[in-house]
Amino acid sequence: MNKRQCLGALCLWVMLGLSGCGKDKPAFKGVDITGADYAQGWELTDHNGQVRTLKDFSGKAVVVFFGYTQCPDVCPTSMQEMVEAKQLLGADADKLQSVFITVDPERDTTELLKAYLANFGPDFVALRPTPEQLTKVTKDFKIYFKKVEGKTPTSYTMDHSAGSFTFDPQGRVRLYNRYGSGAAALAQDVKILLKGQ
Repeated sequence: MNKRQCLGALCLWVMLGLSGCGKDKPAFKGVDITGADYAQGWELTDHNGQVRTLKDFSGKAVVVFFGYTQCPDVCPTSMQEMVEAKQLLGADADKLQSVFITVDPERDTTELLKAYLANFGPDFVALRPTPEQLTKVTKDFKIYFKKVEGKTPTSYTMDHSAGSFTFDPQGRVRLYNRYGSGAAALAQDVKILLKGQ
């Protein structure tokens, strides 16, 4: 092989290598956190009193959102986006599981969580951690939350991180979804995950 043939072979090898790099990486709308060593799951009681873990939703894409029922804007907006994303998935709607973890277990009783979820869909799941579990799960997910006192002892609000996390059907955390990204972006990412990418 002469110098010119060597150079041509090298160029072809580099081009094939570079084209292969981008081909296997999905074009997610959310922030790709595949391989992260945080947000690995939970073991918490749901709004029906049943202990749930991520394994309960094996085979589904799972979106986890932290919030509270008396949140005036961020939480209901994010929950509604999950409803719309399910609608956009059409026949695959049942392959998207929404999980709401309250950062206000003091006020968010199981009855209140049931009533709250009724606004969004019968397959939504709410988890109500104990105060100790809340500290652990928010640390595990790198979620910020803080009680902000109100005019009366029960009129406080909760500052909290507004994004959500998406797990693939194998239970691996894959994406961090920024608040306000929209239902279409979420649905597109879920479709990619359901294809096994």
